[in-house]
Amino acid sequence: MVRQRALHKPLSLLLLTPLCLLHRGASGQPHLTRRAPDEEATAIQGVRGGSVELACGSGPAPLVVFWSFTPLGSLIPRPVAVTNGAESKVEAGASALGAVSLWNSSLVLQELQEGARGHFLCQALHAAGGQLHTTYSYLTLAVLVPVSKPQVRLSDPSPVEGTSVVATCAVREGTEPVTFAWRHQAPRGPEEDLVEVTGQLLQLDPVNRTHLGWYACSARNAVNRLSSDGNFLDVVYGPDNPVITVEPLGLTEEGFWAGEGEEVTLSCRAASNPPCHYVWLRDHTQVQVGPAYTIASASRAHTGLYTCLAHNSRLDTHSQTTVRLTIYYPPEGQPSCSALPTLGAVTLVCAWQGGLPAARLRWEGPRGTGPAALSNITWSRGTTQLPNGGVFTCAGEHPALALPALCRITLWEPLRSPICWTTATVGDQFIMLSCEWPGGEPRAMLSWLDGQQQPLGTTSPSLAIHLLHTQDDLAGREFTCRGSHPLRVPDPHCRLLLEAPQVAVAKPQVSVLEGGEAWLGCALLGGTPPVQLLWLGPQRQQVEAGPSGFMLHPEGAQLHLSIQEADPARHRGAYQCVARNALGNSSRSVLLEVLRYPAPPNVTISRLTYGRHRREVQLQWAVRGPGNLTGFLVQRRASVPSPGAGAWETAASDIEPESRGRRLGGLDPGVRYAFRVLALNHHTAGHPSEVKIPVVAPKPCNQRSPLPADPPFSAYPAVLGAAGTGVVVATVASLLVFQYAARHPGTVPSVHPGSNPQPQPSEAIPIYAPESLIQGLRRKGGLLSKDLWWIAQVNTPSSFLFFLQALVGCLFPWSKVINTGSRGKALRNRQDKAAMPLEDLLPRGVLTQLVEPGGGRMRKTHNWRRDQAGVRGPGRMVLGTVPGALPSKPAAGARSL
Repeated sequence: MVRQRALHKPLSLLLLTPLCLLHRGASGQPHLTRRAPDEEATAIQGVRGGSVELACGSGPAPLVVFWSFTPLGSLIPRPVAVTNGAESKVEAGASALGAVSLWNSSLVLQELQEGARGHFLCQALHAAGGQLHTTYSYLTLAVLVPVSKPQVRLSDPSPVEGTSVVATCAVREGTEPVTFAWRHQAPRGPEEDLVEVTGQLLQLDPVNRTHLGWYACSARNAVNRLSSDGNFLDVVYGPDNPVITVEPLGLTEEGFWAGEGEEVTLSCRAASNPPCHYVWLRDHTQVQVGPAYTIASASRAHTGLYTCLAHNSRLDTHSQTTVRLTIYYPPEGQPSCSALPTLGAVTLVCAWQGGLPAARLRWEGPRGTGPAALSNITWSRGTTQLPNGGVFTCAGEHPALALPALCRITLWEPLRSPICWTTATVGDQFIMLSCEWPGGEPRAMLSWLDGQQQPLGTTSPSLAIHLLHTQDDLAGREFTCRGSHPLRVPDPHCRLLLEAPQVAVAKPQVSVLEGGEAWLGCALLGGTPPVQLLWLGPQRQQVEAGPSGFMLHPEGAQLHLSIQEADPARHRGAYQCVARNALGNSSRSVLLEVLRYPAPPNVTISRLTYGRHRREVQLQWAVRGPGNLTGFLVQRRASVPSPGAGAWETAASDIEPESRGRRLGGLDPGVRYAFRVLALNHHTAGHPSEVKIPVVAPKPCNQRSPLPADPPFSAYPAVLGAAGTGVVVATVASLLVFQYAARHPGTVPSVHPGSNPQPQPSEAIPIYAPESLIQGLRRKGGLLSKDLWWIAQVNTPSSFLFFLQALVGCLFPWSKVINTGSRGKALRNRQDKAAMPLEDLLPRGVLTQLVEPGGGRMRKTHNWRRDQAGVRGPGRMVLGTVPGALPSKPAAGARSL
């Protein structure tokens, strides 16, 4: 796009500028030639609000382009824009055409206006062969206007059926020609096009109820197509004669019927717009207002005439319809079917009494249909005509039932044969003979017979029971149960032989190693009535499952006894398997032998020493002699007998047989223990080792120990007494040296020249530290803990520092003097391995006392010490003096200890 801006030179000067750049001819003057304009105009269409580009011919770029516009019906052209390729100008009056701009030599009109209709002329000035010539381009622009959104206008929105209605599709604007199309959609139907109507008007004459619905139209021209919103045509009509329906539907010659107890709904519908109002009458009495009348539970009292009245309030018209409703009810329950055995035949009986109307019954069999009758029917069939598994159905039909009520009976013989068994009553006073032959239709008949085939008691269906007194001699007697069924020939039977029980054991003698599992088996060989199997232990008591190691495993006619973790003391002996019933009992014995494992080798303790804090010991042992072993057991007890302390307790178990040592913890430092070791071969323990008491392992002088040494043994009183005396003497001498050094700090060599004046020996020098440091020391068990802290400085002479390290390490093994190197001072505790720098907080010196402020102006100095019993006590012992001056006040955020 050529950059446009306002030109300050006249338009004539802008047109003459290219003439100065033309090539001169032979005479030295420029030549100007003109070409005849093209009389044919190019037709171009544009849409209002859109954009259009008008091209100024083709060929090379012209020197000057001048655009002009002539409106339709006018002969006077108007200037629009001019450009020379470098600069351009658009006339102010061109805004009536739209947003005018130049693109090279083309004229671009955006936001096109209707005023742009007319003729455009493009005059282009070209230079060719040293001559100027002008070309002309004529263009005719047609501005099209889109159609506006149409609207449907009805002459009468609510006409009465039979009158005339005209619908108009109104369009506000749009370039002709405009075409129209109509659509109609019923309230409950699909939308349909009215292809036969293409004009702006739609006439409905006469209008009817099918014309009710929404009407919409669409308008189209060369630019666009728009559709209107729907306009509803509400046709008023009705009411027609009401139509009555009944749910559930049942038709009779007189009207409708419904089943008793059902929910019956009578609905009335009459075609009407607007919807009409309904009133229900039963036997000329109003019972309901509305289109539906519901009977929640129909009864015989609801039989009668029902009338529906319909009223259209708009037209004030009426209509009515009357129907009869009869309530039917079926017989109660279901049809009952049964089969009665008779001599050589079976009689089928089906009955279903009551109901309105009476139910109709009909038999159907596998070989055809039987007779039909109302309420009751029988059908007799010979046994030769009755196949096993034949199904006979009695169908009862009634109008009040949706489906027939059926009862079925299947004739089939019982499966297999009768089953006989016996049971004894409580106390074994009676034996009950039971015989069952379940199933079958009709049911089988059973009876008991004695050994002479004489009947015992009466005949009963499916199950027969007879009682016998146990005082009679019943062992060895046989009884028979005989069954009979029309479909089974000959009659089946079952027999019972009463006998005392008999048992057998798997092995009369069983051996098992100690701790193993023993199995004792017992099987029942026979016995009627049912037999109770049980096991008796060596003490003749019944064996039951429980924590004693016994487990019972019943498997049909067998009862196995398993013994877990066999123990010779508890499980060895004779066991009896006993079988009992009402006719007697029987038993068999099994001898259980529990064998021990061979004894393991002996064990001796080779080393037993205390460990850290006397809370653990290191135990080592050795094995002496032959024998198998599976592990070791370590026991302990207090070495000094006391009430309740004489029993050995397990210190360690589950030790691998390859192990020869174990570290044992969880000891009380205030108790002296004794230990012993036993070798194990499964459950057999060997002879205990000798009993030993742990001793303290020797430590170097400079090695730190968490606790004081163990009390001396009575075997060395003289040696240990001398050693203790030497320690006391050395301690006193060390304290004197510290006191002298504290009171005479000038005698201690120092590499720092120009030290400040010495404070008085009796003066307590406070050490100021930040609150966070104080809390850290307390939390880590520092200044106020039971361990003593020491402070060393890097400028302390190496010889004197070595002397302090050696002396303190021997006398106070739980504390330590630390040289932190060139970084400054540090505090260190044996339990807390992390050093805490105190640079810029502590004054210089060898040893420093710690001062804690008291109430008011009082201050107290603490030197925390520890004796053998672990008691801490404060004292005012000055361990050293500090050369140099201290600030009179602590720094911000610090406090004195």
